[in-house]
Amino acid sequence: MRHEKGARLLELARMLASSAEGLTLDEMTERLGVSRRTAERMRDAVWEMFPQLEVVDDPPTRRFRIPSGLDGLFQAPTAEELAALSASAELMDRQGAAARAAALRSLEQKVMSATRAAARRRLAPDLEALLQAETIAVTAGPRPFEEESVLAAVRGALKAMSTLRFRYEGGSNPGRTREVTAYGILFGRSNYLVAEEVGMGTGPRNWRLDRISDVAVTGSPGAPPEDFSLQAYADESFGIYQDDTEDVVLRVLPHGRDDGLRWRFHARQKVEEQDDGGVIIRFRASGMRELAWHLFTWGDKIRVVGPPALQAMLESEIEVARKAHVRN
Repeated sequence: MRHEKGARLLELARMLASSAEGLTLDEMTERLGVSRRTAERMRDAVWEMFPQLEVVDDPPTRRFRIPSGLDGLFQAPTAEELAALSASAELMDRQGAAARAAALRSLEQKVMSATRAAARRRLAPDLEALLQAETIAVTAGPRPFEEESVLAAVRGALKAMSTLRFRYEGGSNPGRTREVTAYGILFGRSNYLVAEEVGMGTGPRNWRLDRISDVAVTGSPGAPPEDFSLQAYADESFGIYQDDTEDVVLRVLPHGRDDGLRWRFHARQKVEEQDDGGVIIRFRASGMRELAWHLFTWGDKIRVVGPPALQAMLESEIEVARKAHVRN
C-alpha cells in the first residue's frame, strides 16, 4: 500500500513537472481520479518532496507546477514503457508512416541516453524479453502516404499560423495551385490535410496528402477560428469522408450482441440493449459510404434501421459488387 501511494505521488510530480502552465486542483482531481480533498493532500505531500514547486496565479484559481523538472533519478523509464514506444514506432513503420516512426525512434534514443547507466543495465534483460515476446499483427489495407517534406510544410504552417500554398492533383480541377488556411491533419487509412481555401468561404474540407505537391508556407497570416475543434470535426464523420450528416440507427441482432456491445461505431454513440437480446446503436454522423463499406464486415449480424440514405448506399454497393463478380 505504501509503495502504491508513493507511486501515485511520483505520478503527480511528473504531471506537475511536465506541464508548462501548471495544473489546478480540479485538473489534478480529474487526472488522478481522486476527490478534491485527496488531491490537496497529495499536492501538499509532493510539495514537501519537491520544495521547488511553485504557485502561479490564474484568477479565479491557482496553478501549481515544478518549473525545473525532475531529476533523472525519478524519471527512469520502465521496460513496459520502452517496449510500448518501440512497438508504436514499428507499427507506424509498417503502415508507411516513416516520418512519425523516425520521430518515435529519436525520442526512444533520447530517453535511453538520459537514463542512468545502472538503470539501463537493469532494464536491458526485461526489455529484450518483451521485444522478443510481443509483435504486431498488421491488417490488410492501404499504406497511408506520408511524405516527410509535405508533413514538415503543413506542420510549419500550423505552428506559424500561416497560409499554405500547394499544387493539388485532386478535386474538379486537378493540377491547380491552391492557397489554404491549415486547420490540422487527420491520420488514418489515408492521411488528410483539413484546410479552408483562402477567399472561398466554404469552411474546412479534406485534402489528400498524397495529391499535394510543390508545397510552401507563404508567411501570410492564416489560422483556424478560435472555436474550431479538430476532434469535433473528425467526430462528425464515420471515417474520413464528410457529406450530409445523418441520424444513424443500427440494430445488432441477438447472435451478434456481444460484438455489438464491444464495438464503437462513433465517439458519441448511444447503445440500447433490447429484450430479445439484440442491441440498438444510435449516433449522428456523415460518411455513409464508409459506414456502408464497414457494415459488410458484419455479415448477417446487423440491420440498418435508418437513415434511408444509408440503406440506399448499401443496396448500391451490393449491386456494384454483384456486377463486378458475376460469372460470364
